Amino acid sequence: MMKLYQKSELAFAIACIVGYTVVAGNLRTLGDDSPAMAIGLIAIALVLLRFVRKNGLQEKYGLDRWAKNSRQMLYFIPLWIVSSGNLWGGVLPRYQGLGLACAIIAFALVGIVEELIFRGFLFKAMLADGKTETAIVISSVTFGIGHIINLLTGHALAETLVQIVFAVSIGFIFTMVYYKCGSLLPLIVAHSTIDVLSVFAVDNAAAHWTYIGVTLVTAVLYSWYLSRLETPKAMRS
Repeated sequence: MMKLYQKSELAFAIACIVGYTVVAGNLRTLGDDSPAMAIGLIAIALVLLRFVRKNGLQEKYGLDRWAKNSRQMLYFIPLWIVSSGNLWGGVLPRYQGLGLACAIIAFALVGIVEELIFRGFLFKAMLADGKTETAIVISSVTFGIGHIINLLTGHALAETLVQIVFAVSIGFIFTMVYYKCGSLLPLIVAHSTIDVLSVFAVDNAAAHWTYIGVTLVTAVLYSWYLSRLETPKAMRS
């Protein structure tokens, strides 16, 4: 892994995205409540975190600290609002017993893995080329398009397209937050919370569309606000 990383961080990021998409897509066909899904995500997370720690990359990807400028970031309140959206229509566990535990573990780890890959590896690799706007857009859009794997788990095309739009919006918020605070930890917490709470979401159309609408508005307003903040020196290259 390190040889590819040293040769090209961008190629390494793309390889991680492709590998993760293929593996996660196949695991999801077994069911989100499958022990195999949880075990698979544990393995992926451990491999990536071990790679980061072994090569002393915690500081580079902001895994060694919480954001020092939390006040400027409005204490990430927009993130926490968006994170709660899956519960707006009510609370009803989708699974029971072992299945529920496996789903919670798997989705919590998805937040770690996807933030490290999309916001960490991919975004930082592109940012190194000095094209900030391009890095932000591609990282956000790639993250959204990655959700096309939901088609493999039986989701309808229209539903998947809505999920992609939603994920792109989340991607812009998360990428801007990372660019302006330099820490992946708030994003991991928010991402994992969104995914874990989806396991408890009630199928409520009104709440669902409200959540999507609020997320889109938040993406525009919060990203605009963040664009006006000074960027930490560590994230400028």
